[in-house]
Amino acid sequence: MISVLLLVGLAVAVFVGFNIGGSSTGVAFGPAVGSGVLSKLGAAGLMATFALLGGWTVGRNVVATMGGEIVPAALFTLPASVGVLFFVGLALLVSNLFGVPASTSMTAVGAIAGLGVAAGDIDWGVMGQIVSWWLVAPIVAFWVCAVIGRYLYPYLDVWFRIDRSEGPLFEYNRVASIPYPVPSATTNRRELISSILVVVIGCYMAFSAGASNVANAVAPLVGSRELGINQGILLAAGAIALGAFTIARRTLDTVGNDLTDLPLLAALIVEVVSASLITFLSYLGIPASLAVSATMCIIGLGWGRATRAVRVRDAAATAVRGEKEADDERGDGESKMSVDALTAEPEEEVQRIGEEDPAELQTKDLFDPSSTGRVIMLWIMTPTISALASFLLFEFFPIYQ
Repeated sequence: MISVLLLVGLAVAVFVGFNIGGSSTGVAFGPAVGSGVLSKLGAAGLMATFALLGGWTVGRNVVATMGGEIVPAALFTLPASVGVLFFVGLALLVSNLFGVPASTSMTAVGAIAGLGVAAGDIDWGVMGQIVSWWLVAPIVAFWVCAVIGRYLYPYLDVWFRIDRSEGPLFEYNRVASIPYPVPSATTNRRELISSILVVVIGCYMAFSAGASNVANAVAPLVGSRELGINQGILLAAGAIALGAFTIARRTLDTVGNDLTDLPLLAALIVEVVSASLITFLSYLGIPASLAVSATMCIIGLGWGRATRAVRVRDAAATAVRGEKEADDERGDGESKMSVDALTAEPEEEVQRIGEEDPAELQTKDLFDPSSTGRVIMLWIMTPTISALASFLLFEFFPIYQ
């Protein structure tokens, strides 16, 4: 007989996976749906498929880390596992209330760490490695995209600009009663290749989301031996698929309709960099946040793109002699540089660094220092609160015994 407590644990795991599917589908396939390349139903189907593939392959390493390497698997009794999953669900609630993409991975690790500290049995070497990567990964994401934004983005925008022609992308022919798609007469080769690229990158993002997030839903239950690892991955992937086919429609609308704030090319760069980083960490067995990495990629790309209005030597002169004196020397003392420049209209010929008009790079403050500070503060607070609350729970109620 399945116990009531196990049913509660399974329900919480499904809730976590359901919300992951709802949010990750929009991040992965919002650009494809927003540009009209893919339908919402098609996006949900691809999300379900590639999230399962990511969890079944690379995601096993993250499940193993969270299910028995941070703390011994023996501590994951069924009540303790349900307690840990409760804190993961709580992180999703906090994320929704504050409108901030809080990391379920970081919160889950915090809850597990709280359990280990309360029980007096935690592998600090593994925790140190995980936390070190939490610090390094966002910095790497920021600077990789900052370099792309400053030195490569304008050229990529000229070379690989993704425009849509009039009419549908595909038409359907039939062999007997079986339809198959063919490019429509108005679809040019460049548009076709770029559209396929958008979908392929979305699938890669979905793979990365599955690899990093499957463990958040089921690692404690796998550690408690209530579920086998294959059963756990299938349960989490099924819950992610359920979220993709239901609540993801709203996130797809949001991301797809906000492409004016984050142009399609910029969205694809963010997806490739953040997905590559998280897939690498998942291969190492490190639970890391896709939302955090993607956000830092956006900030880095916008900051790097906008800094093209200033040469390094001019910035150094500003730092040494003061802004007014350096501006007067350049003859543009009234111009101010914005660090949100991703929506500027691209030129056919890329201007040199320092020659772009700062006024053309000013938009709607995609990179807002105060908002960024609030987001980072909540990223730090959520795993900290999770760890503290978990410690107090298991310290006064040792349900891990």
